[in-house]
Amino acid sequence: MSTSPISRRIFLKGSGGVLAGTLAFASGPIALLAPSRSWAMSLDTLSSRQGEVLLTVTRHIFPHAELEDAVYAMVVKSLDRKAVNADLHQVLHDGVVALDDAADGDWAALDEAQRLAILAPMAGTPFFEGIRGDAVVSLYDNPLAYAHFGYEGAEGDGGYLTKGFNDLTWLPDPPKPQGGYLPFEEPAV
Repeated sequence: MSTSPISRRIFLKGSGGVLAGTLAFASGPIALLAPSRSWAMSLDTLSSRQGEVLLTVTRHIFPHAELEDAVYAMVVKSLDRKAVNADLHQVLHDGVVALDDAADGDWAALDEAQRLAILAPMAGTPFFEGIRGDAVVSLYDNPLAYAHFGYEGAEGDGGYLTKGFNDLTWLPDPPKPQGGYLPFEEPAV
């Protein structure tokens, strides 16, 4: 009895979907962490098409022009894990179908403005809120996002405050807290 080796492509094709891409910014902080410019992520419950649409939806909900798709794929992987729940799987499936129906075919093939015009009225639906609720954590709480945004994580008592992230210049005239911005500052008199 002879057995022929199964190719990686055939194996992945039979185990749900696959989400794949190439890093766009070869010199960015994420590229320094990646072993190669190409990436792939297997999906257990979602199809490749659903994964691609969910990645694009997530990019619309949380737009960061220079954030790699590989980071957005973390949201899709998280949703894929949670989609073993039949109710969530149905919500995601129905949402992708609704997007495609509203686009008269392929929502993902539309230009950005057209996609957004179809997606925006879905805000507040279980589909939209399910993606948004998951993405707010799975998009920003991972090492790839940390590398992109320059967050070094909590280190000791000072944490991010002593790393330059205590800058409130985006506020018109930020009031200084009574105890100061940093734990070791003297209280304002």
